[in-house]
Amino acid sequence: MSDFFEMIDKRESCRDFSDRKPTKEQLVRCVEAARLAPSACNSQPWHFTVVNGGESSQKTAQAIQKLGMNKFTDNCHSFIVISETNATLAAKFGGLIENQHYAATDIGIAAAHIIFAAEEQGLSTCVLGWFDEKKLIESLEIKNIRRVRLVIAVGYSAGGQLRPKKRRDINDIMDYCE
Repeated sequence: MSDFFEMIDKRESCRDFSDRKPTKEQLVRCVEAARLAPSACNSQPWHFTVVNGGESSQKTAQAIQKLGMNKFTDNCHSFIVISETNATLAAKFGGLIENQHYAATDIGIAAAHIIFAAEEQGLSTCVLGWFDEKKLIESLEIKNIRRVRLVIAVGYSAGGQLRPKKRRDINDIMDYCE
């Protein structure tokens, strides 16, 4: 896809994945895009756990289905779990001064890089924030983190029909000053 704005318009959260599994190379490219994402004071407060099939995929899907949510993940083979690690001292100090949690912003930017890298490769994604964190940490043996922040389901869409995007009008969300 050559036009970034076309890709943004086309990208949507997928909840109907096909049986086709992404390759390891495709998933690594997604994480490589996240690795290159900007972060406050170059802190890079993230760790990525890539799940691509097998028992780990089933356990991840189960952990994401907390209280009956996200049942569609049973049909997804691949996930990228984003955990927050310790930020650098400069990012922590700056965050305290400015009353900001820069790691959350950094992780959001990294997640955006992942979803657009996936889209560029013909993959679909769904960003998930509802999950059983303890179950994820135990089943995937995630170590040395502060928190699991997001899980991104990654795969090939089973459907081909794009839903119309429902977004607020630009005049409702933007002020322009000169």
